[in-house]
Amino acid sequence: MTHFTTLIDTATLSGILDRPDVLVFDCRFDLGNPGWGEREYAAAHLPGAQYLHLDRDLSGPITASSGRHPLPDPQEFARRLATRGAATDRQLIAYDQGNGAHAARLWWLARWIGLQNVAVLDGGIAAWRSAGLPLTQDVPTSAPRELAARVDDRAWLTSEAVDELRLEPGNLLVDARGAERFGGRNETIDPVAGHIPGARNHPFLGNLGTDGRFLSAAQLRQRWSVILGALPASAVVAMCGSGVTACHNLLALEHAGFSGARLYAGSWSEWIRDPRRPIATGAF
Repeated sequence: MTHFTTLIDTATLSGILDRPDVLVFDCRFDLGNPGWGEREYAAAHLPGAQYLHLDRDLSGPITASSGRHPLPDPQEFARRLATRGAATDRQLIAYDQGNGAHAARLWWLARWIGLQNVAVLDGGIAAWRSAGLPLTQDVPTSAPRELAARVDDRAWLTSEAVDELRLEPGNLLVDARGAERFGGRNETIDPVAGHIPGARNHPFLGNLGTDGRFLSAAQLRQRWSVILGALPASAVVAMCGSGVTACHNLLALEHAGFSGARLYAGSWSEWIRDPRRPIATGAF
């Protein structure tokens, strides 16, 4: 079977959904209403899909120095996926309500612990519904598998590392938050407004077309080429409010053929935990 490592469309997924080596995860979530996604899953979800909660399953415990969605312990995360049937020889598919912002978090985490055959359903459950494809309320069970995390420590950076490299030439800190939050004009989630000095703003919604699905690989490559300039993709450090929508930018880069970008896992909500760290406002 062909393996998918970035995106998969509804027609393709519907054609392979009954294969025993395909595992689907529902990642729907709402920051303002954390129980919403789970309730939506109970009401209707893709056949065979299992639910993963952003706070409980795709994040670790919040600490006094962490951001809002710390990385989970990699071995514990691997065990959690394994109990749901994940293994290196299986194709994982993640979806959410539509734009891929939360599904991309699972995509990145799975790759971080060594899984490669992981893709996001382009357009999420909204595209699935629009295509008239079936939904169910049945909750599946999967036989547990063996899965040991093979962690890629090069894939992410700490706040201390970001504070050092932002001052060095040849690095590009890209913030996926909306322009209003980046500029410090309308902070609706975190207690301090603004951005890290030197960061560049590329809202994750800029990876999508008017239909809410990802732009083509060629379009993404053109768009990200402008952002990168002469820099390689490995120069990019992706961030956002808490390390979630930053994964959307990383997915877009990968789909465009640009590999090697890293995640600032703590992102803005961790950066502001230390009042000694500098803050900027405005467009730059």
